[in-house]
Amino acid sequence: MQLILLQKVTNLGNLGDKVNVKPGYGRNYLVPQGKAVPATAANLAEFETRRAEYEANAKSLLEGAEGRKAKLEGVEVTITANAATEGKLYGSVTPRDIAEALTKAGFEVGKSEVIMGEGPIRRTGEYDVLIHLHADVETSVKVIVIGDAA
Repeated sequence: MQLILLQKVTNLGNLGDKVNVKPGYGRNYLVPQGKAVPATAANLAEFETRRAEYEANAKSLLEGAEGRKAKLEGVEVTITANAATEGKLYGSVTPRDIAEALTKAGFEVGKSEVIMGEGPIRRTGEYDVLIHLHADVETSVKVIVIGDAA
């Protein structure tokens, strides 16, 4: 399936690139999310006429992500979880928990932006968690997991 990208997509291409993807990826993710349109002659002409608008939108998204990154630099968030005496959690700390804790601290972060490469946190301690704000912008936040006293 040939598509024209309307914004930068990680590991795929940049704004305006014509890419070949599997039909399910294009039909179920890229097109509904507004990240791409089918590469027809009409869509190519429409893209070229609106290219400046798409580039301005991409630039504003990048600048917004850079601003959010500056706010998140050096941020620490503490999460209290039910844990055994040796530090093993009853349950786990997931991206949703981290996103909610950051939002409560005043930083707007969605759960899809929290990247936990090793999976959910299952022990108490300090962890560095990656926050993926944009295709080109990532930052790290320190998450401290402590066991509750109960």
